[in-house]
Amino acid sequence: MSHEGIRFVSKEDQAQENLADRPLPRIAVTPEKVRVKITEGTGLEIDWQDGHKSAWGFAWLRDACPCATCIDERKAQGRKAGQPKPKPTALLPMYTPPAKPASAHGVGRYALQFNWADGHSGGIYSWDYLRRHCQCPECRFEATESTGTPN
Repeated sequence: MSHEGIRFVSKEDQAQENLADRPLPRIAVTPEKVRVKITEGTGLEIDWQDGHKSAWGFAWLRDACPCATCIDERKAQGRKAGQPKPKPTALLPMYTPPAKPASAHGVGRYALQFNWADGHSGGIYSWDYLRRHCQCPECRFEATESTGTPN
């Protein structure tokens, strides 16, 4: 008997998968107003058609880049989307400027793409991805309640 294709999933992983698979209503992933605050250096704000308001700092967005390279790197390091990279343990750590996009533009009617000051531009942040990773206290509480761990 072959066990190929069998995967053992913990309750925590299953709860997270169930949330990730659950389709969101169209009104919840359709922005009414999008503000990318590059000049202020503060981040991205979206008012959704269902009345919800979301905001993300640029550092969080850069650390949550949805491109394949960044996802693979996070998985290898055991980090979640938005979790910063571990600091190197050097005597004199090098200064790294705060994450800030040089520009941002819409991708069709479904996403945003940032051209980061560090030269990275591979990630396309879909409305669905952003809404599922909302950082407001209400959404972070819901994520904690459903999985038992903070988002």
